[in-house]
Amino acid sequence: MTQFQTTLATVLTQQGKEHAAVGPLKVFAQDETRLGLLPVVRRRITARGVQPVATVTPQFDNFYLYGAVEPTTGASFFLELPYLNSGAFQLWLDGFAATFPQSLNLLILDNGAGHKAKAVRWPSNVLPIFLPPYSPELNPIERLWRDLKDKLADVPVITIAELSDALCAMIQNYSQAALQSLTSFPYFVQAVAITQKAIYV
Repeated sequence: MTQFQTTLATVLTQQGKEHAAVGPLKVFAQDETRLGLLPVVRRRITARGVQPVATVTPQFDNFYLYGAVEPTTGASFFLELPYLNSGAFQLWLDGFAATFPQSLNLLILDNGAGHKAKAVRWPSNVLPIFLPPYSPELNPIERLWRDLKDKLADVPVITIAELSDALCAMIQNYSQAALQSLTSFPYFVQAVAITQKAIYV
């Protein structure tokens, strides 16, 4: 296990105790992913010697999906935005804080420039906990992005609006149970359980 994995419960507990007055504790995994009209390529089974054929529209139009999932419950918040920068992140962050106003929301996220920009104003009920550099494998929401792009690989779209509509429909079709199943990394869930016990028991 990495140092981040072994010390996560300690970090969460410290933050939870220091800000206990804000509300009950929730721990989310956050990230962004780029989605566009360049084809999502996946393996296909065909007869020997037969190349798979797919309809694609190789254009460079794209947008970004910002999201956070609580791996212990499957609670989530997503927002489609045109850019990957601090301004777009601030829009997402404000919407996230308003969606979970009664809790102290600890956000596990990467070290992207938009996340650490001086211009970002963190809401009083949201606290960042940054992953080690270059460690996407530790972020539970990455499994959701993979599953989502696997599904999008089978959806023929021609315009960015069609892609947006398809994406929205897919996101809405994920139940909380499905999101929990995809993102409940054992180290993450165990750290939250230890934290909850240390704070509330």
